[in-house]
Amino acid sequence: MATRINKYLSEVGYCSRREADRLIAEGRVMINGQIPEMGTKISDEDRVTVDGKPIREPKEDHVYLALNKPVGIVCTTDTENEKDNIIDFINHPRRIFHIGRLDKPSEGLILLTSDGDIVNKILRAGNNHEKEYVVTVNRPLDPDFVKKMSEGIPILNTITTPCVVRQLGKKSFNIVLTQGLNRQIRRMCAYLGYEVVKLKRIRIMNIAMDMPVGKWRDLRPEELAEIQSLLISSKKTV
Repeated sequence: MATRINKYLSEVGYCSRREADRLIAEGRVMINGQIPEMGTKISDEDRVTVDGKPIREPKEDHVYLALNKPVGIVCTTDTENEKDNIIDFINHPRRIFHIGRLDKPSEGLILLTSDGDIVNKILRAGNNHEKEYVVTVNRPLDPDFVKKMSEGIPILNTITTPCVVRQLGKKSFNIVLTQGLNRQIRRMCAYLGYEVVKLKRIRIMNIAMDMPVGKWRDLRPEELAEIQSLLISSKKTV
């Protein structure tokens, strides 16, 4: 059965489809010694290489990890140009990549895996998967802060989707998002005149953070099973 080259690289755990598309566009992927076009399909008989190195489907099962990312670690697979990258920080023996991002000044839960297909399905727009954060800002919250944040804030030429917000202290709150706009919480707070001084993600979907800062663990079988269940309604991208 023929498979698109970006999907193949994702399914064998080499990289995400988005990253595969970038590699193809840069001419770093070859099929039987030829540079393919975007969307080219391959069969079991085809030989695929990236940067001249052959790609073979790994015999090992995929790995699924949860990390409590410290402040200062960068969510990137660019291990050559970013010394504080998340890949070197974990130093896992398998080739893995992060699912989504947490910016450098933020900390908390982030998932990593060798399974490019699940990366695609979790990141796919419209899946409405929950992500929960605890945030501290630089001054006491105004009485209408929670209402304004939960109803939607105009940033990045759109209005943020209504979300659940709960005040925790004079300067802190809990927020559950189903969006993933760039630096969304920081931008929402800035619009209301606040600066985020601490941002920690404590949950992604059904996965709760239960590790010390800087530590990671494998996802438990029951956690992975529930993720697969939550994703079952997601249309598989092609």
